[in-house]
Amino acid sequence: MKAIETTVSASITDAEAIVRSALKDQGFGVLTEIDVAATFKEKLGIDRSPLKILGACNPDFANRALNIDPSVSLLLPCNVVLETVADGTHVSIADPRELMPGDQFADLADEASRRLMAVIAVVKGA
Repeated sequence: MKAIETTVSASITDAEAIVRSALKDQGFGVLTEIDVAATFKEKLGIDRSPLKILGACNPDFANRALNIDPSVSLLLPCNVVLETVADGTHVSIADPRELMPGDQFADLADEASRRLMAVIAVVKGA
């Protein structure tokens, strides 16, 4: 799957703070958060490198998409993934243009993608 992504030298904690702030600036809120490493440790006894999934949502985009096709709810919220890698933190966001193909979603998906690319640009510049 194509993603909007970057890798930064920041720790996952620092990168997450930057991501959350940039998402807020672009009209997104974080509705859910899954600490995959902690969950695997608790449920499976498995140690893995830090991996966190933030469920981000822009209410205006969500409303517009659901008005076009209610089955879009299967894709909500947008996943933002932060993962510790050798040289810092990899941040990736599912590209709405990949998730919502079709002419009826084109303008909305493009607008959402532009805002999410702005989030990644802030992360890169931090």
